[in-house]
Amino acid sequence: MPLSCFACAHCGFWQRHFAPPDCPVCTDVRNDLPEDGWHFLPEAEVAATHEGAAREVAPGLWAFTTHPALGLGGTGWLIVRDGGNIAFEAAPYYSPAMLDRIASLGGIGFLAASHAHGYGALFQLQRHFAPPVVAIQRDDLRMTKAFQVTAPYDERLELAPGYTLHHVGGHYEGQACLHDAPGRRLFCGDMFKIDQDASGRSHAISSHKAFHKDIPLTHAELHGYRAVVAELDFDAVLTPFEYAPEVDRAVALAALDDGLARAPGVKRMPL
Repeated sequence: MPLSCFACAHCGFWQRHFAPPDCPVCTDVRNDLPEDGWHFLPEAEVAATHEGAAREVAPGLWAFTTHPALGLGGTGWLIVRDGGNIAFEAAPYYSPAMLDRIASLGGIGFLAASHAHGYGALFQLQRHFAPPVVAIQRDDLRMTKAFQVTAPYDERLELAPGYTLHHVGGHYEGQACLHDAPGRRLFCGDMFKIDQDASGRSHAISSHKAFHKDIPLTHAELHGYRAVVAELDFDAVLTPFEYAPEVDRAVALAALDDGLARAPGVKRMPL
């Protein structure tokens, strides 16, 4: 078979392969295995069955989603700015109309993601826009077979003035967050899970090693999160799935301090 891109029908993770033998996201403890076995979708099949949407959730901040849902159903964020737009995380698939919308907003100058659960169809953005910077923390490189990393980094990488990637580990060894200082936002990856109601209003916050199995983080991992979060100013967080303007630095620190004050365990702290 020719080398091409396949999406896992269960979680949406993309691989560039001849014929994927399994999915590294699903076989990991942080996700469940598919009940009915492996099913990998060629890119052409996904293109024929999926579309998407784009919406501006705040001035200069766009959210891209895929419909119907594919895999974990994440969101691709786009920060529109002078000097090169920043795409962080990716939607599970980008239709031609979605790519045209990004082009109309100025394309992509910098491309990054927190960890494998946020990669989505990042390979499409690299192929279509060819940004010179594709940044992934070094400990997550093993999950990047679908695209080419041009800027691996250690603990910190400034993409542009005021936009800095920080390695936080925890949920994934190579997990990173993006601090958007001009927008006072933290793209936190899966450091936090934000529970929201049908209207999108946030009502609880928690941290997990594995969401599906409610495996908690260790105190050392929570301390690692706190050391980074304490140094950053922000008024909202964005996970690969949720936009939470109700969660600022004080709320994030309170959630981490609550976890550190008791034995390890998953607790959804009401907001």
